[in-house]
Amino acid sequence: MAVSLALAAAAAGCAVNAGRSGGMRLSPEQEQQIGLEEARKVEQEFGLLDDRPLSNYLDAVGRRLALHSSRTDVPYKFFVVDSPEPNAFVSPGGAVYVTRGLLVLLNSEDELACVVAHLIGHVTARHPVRRLTQATPLGLVTGLSAGPTGLVSPVLTEVVSDVGAVASRLVLEPYSSDQEREADRLGQKMTADAGWEPAAMSRMLHTLEREETVRGGNPKRFSFLASHPTAPERVADNAEYAKGLPRAKQAPIKPSTSAFLESLVGIPTDGRAGDGVFKDTTFLHPRYDFAIRFPEKWSTHNTREHAVAAAPDGSAIMLVEVAAEGDDPLRGALALEQALHWPIVEEVVPFRAGSLRAAQTHLQAESPDGPLSVNLVWIAHGGRVFQLTGETPLSHRKSARATFDAVARSFRPLTAAQRRDVPENRLRLITAQQGESLVSLVVRAKSAWMLDMVAVANARPSITWLTQGDLIKVPLPQPQAQK
Repeated sequence: MAVSLALAAAAAGCAVNAGRSGGMRLSPEQEQQIGLEEARKVEQEFGLLDDRPLSNYLDAVGRRLALHSSRTDVPYKFFVVDSPEPNAFVSPGGAVYVTRGLLVLLNSEDELACVVAHLIGHVTARHPVRRLTQATPLGLVTGLSAGPTGLVSPVLTEVVSDVGAVASRLVLEPYSSDQEREADRLGQKMTADAGWEPAAMSRMLHTLEREETVRGGNPKRFSFLASHPTAPERVADNAEYAKGLPRAKQAPIKPSTSAFLESLVGIPTDGRAGDGVFKDTTFLHPRYDFAIRFPEKWSTHNTREHAVAAAPDGSAIMLVEVAAEGDDPLRGALALEQALHWPIVEEVVPFRAGSLRAAQTHLQAESPDGPLSVNLVWIAHGGRVFQLTGETPLSHRKSARATFDAVARSFRPLTAAQRRDVPENRLRLITAQQGESLVSLVVRAKSAWMLDMVAVANARPSITWLTQGDLIKVPLPQPQAQK
């Protein structure tokens, strides 16, 4: 969660009518311009991982693959996105993004090359350009259940307009099965022409299918499989197609599998402590020095700019963000009033959240599902004004207000114990001992992942014996200052 002052700055989508059969064709210059705007959104919403060696490695893999692309008018660029979701995507103009969440699941340079080549394949076939006519924001995408996301009113949409703004159809909407098949073919050929093993694409897809199963298959997740739907037959098709591709004789960039795995050491595997983390339903933010408690059994989700929680029956949703700088809660109300052109400040009532200055107001809004009650609270703390937005159908107003008030009044500076309770899990390599099973290694290493997830990330069965010297990826809690 980061400072978000432009509360009403929604992603406007692309105004160019282009790409489809019968539509206007974008020039390379127009494609680059749109790509630059999408890149800005990616960096603002997700951020890029601050790991120069890893970024340089991805860039080296990508540039070698790009030499075998048929599109020479594209200045490809390659970035590691600071997101725990296993995903990879591309914007018009050739900006290729691989998340750290996907990197920790890879087990060879061949797999990395296949992911990147697949994305270059989409650019080569101009797939992002062809769907520009459909490029509009997805709206509030939180990874929560379908119920609360359906509650978003016009008012709350403005308030949280930049949640998931980068997730426009231009970047993350699924391609058609024919486009996926074309990108698979183009990518596998590029992979083979550049000297890597094209069959690694099938292995990588199988790993991601296993990961989806372990994680519960949440349909709202931004994952590579969500934006690139696959099936066992696609895995088989890729494996079969790879058999007919002659592979160029070219050495890998990393000299061995162990060297590849070493390049992943230190990657954060889950949420970033600096962006705040949920411990059950309590949200802890060490950088902004606050804790806030949501009701039990509420669904929760965190991004770099927002923490969100929703009632299990979808009857209420709450969002926490930074609204303004300063020590007066009215600054937050004023910022929202200016953004929405809606009289808000005159209706604000001051109160105290513990020892902190706070202010509150209530609004009513219309939605396709009926009238809604919107509860707004601003709390000043540490030179910032935090905004808490709660929304519920008007029929639930009384019961929801009590809940919203209780959450707002739970806002407190972190205690020393809470601050110690925000470690950051980072990837480490554990060397297998003689006669050791994967189960015993997970126990010995005190892995932050359960056995099933460790097995998936290492492309191994959960119940398996290891060979002495095998390197196994596991996440371990680390001080935030360490890589």
